[in-house]
Amino acid sequence: MEIEGRIILDLPLQTGTSKAGKPWKKKEWVLETFGSYPRKVKFHIFGDRVDTIRLEPGKDYVLSFDLESREFNGKWYTDVSVYQARDYVPQGYPQGAPAASPGYGMESQPSYGAAPQDGYAAPGAAPFGAAPQPTFSQPGGAEEDLPF
Repeated sequence: MEIEGRIILDLPLQTGTSKAGKPWKKKEWVLETFGSYPRKVKFHIFGDRVDTIRLEPGKDYVLSFDLESREFNGKWYTDVSVYQARDYVPQGYPQGAPAASPGYGMESQPSYGAAPQDGYAAPGAAPFGAAPQPTFSQPGGAEEDLPF
């Protein structure tokens, strides 16, 4: 499974020794998803992947993860275990282009007066790249014959 979002919290590294005497380490972060209703998700990276997967707070990522639930003393707990991470690149951006921050659900909107993209022009508008033509009303023309 995959999830997209921004790292908002970097929690301390945890280390220990297993019952078998082997050392272990675990690193946890909190990610906030994009969209109209952002969700916060705490996840972890375990073992040697802690050294290979580097995440920075404030940056946007796509995380590949596994979910697993387990019971302990009559309560259920769910782990979100990340095994791969890559930089988030918004759709429509070529790979290798600098990724713009999606702004927590705010879709990128063209500014008013910007040229149409992909050659699209509104019905009745001048063709893409053409200068707009002024319109003139003629005195006594059809506009003045309206009944209201």
